[in-house]
Amino acid sequence: MSVRQALVRRGAAAVAVAAACGAVSTMAPGLAAGKLDLAAGRHGAPQQAQLLGAQRGPAAAPPRKINCAKVKCIALTFDDGPVSGTDKLLKILAKRHVRATFFLVGQNAKAHPDLVRKELAAGHEVGNHSYTHADLTRLSSAGIKSEITKTQTAIRKASGFTPHLLRPPYGSTNSRVAAVTKRLGMPQIIWAVDPLDWRDRNSATVERRVIKAARPGYIVLMHDIHPTTVNAVPTILSRLAAKGYVFVTVSELFGRPLKPGKTYAHR
Repeated sequence: MSVRQALVRRGAAAVAVAAACGAVSTMAPGLAAGKLDLAAGRHGAPQQAQLLGAQRGPAAAPPRKINCAKVKCIALTFDDGPVSGTDKLLKILAKRHVRATFFLVGQNAKAHPDLVRKELAAGHEVGNHSYTHADLTRLSSAGIKSEITKTQTAIRKASGFTPHLLRPPYGSTNSRVAAVTKRLGMPQIIWAVDPLDWRDRNSATVERRVIKAARPGYIVLMHDIHPTTVNAVPTILSRLAAKGYVFVTVSELFGRPLKPGKTYAHR
């Protein structure tokens, strides 16, 4: 082989390597460095490996290190979506650099996969809220399992991420629900603050109730399916931030693995 041929081949190989590296750099953080941090999502942030499986949209933001034993943390959670109005809420949260937790109804996740991906990509936590918003205590063990696993599948197909938190609809649970969720490895997330935004569709009322009841370590229940709730969020964020609160996801609030089957309403 001539010197000219050797240089041409070496140049072609370098171009191929550069192209491969460029492709890797567009994937999840950590992969470009030759490794995946499989533990990154252990406390609730979406696992990069799971998101890569779907290859849909950007990888989720990495988890944050927040010590809620020392910081005045509060977890805002939104149930029943995603719906078209969820996009407005995501913009409100993004403008203020706030992360929240969304408990998704499976059939809505299936109908709006783009919004599931947007939630994860923005660093929000995504949880399971059953497939049809059924009262799980009225179902058999098989029925409970079906409602949960169908939702897991819907969210995974939409985003590549499989939730590990469950919020039973209506906060309704019993020993049978606890047994099924324990077998599925999912803790039950309830709440400490309920502004009754599903009943009283008034933004000022929702604002007042959340702000008055907020305490460090509390989980707040709201519903992004109601425009009046979404409209209340900017004031809630401003007023609580002025009181020194830091907005975190449910898993960031606890900062440790939660016990499957057990219910949690606050830190």
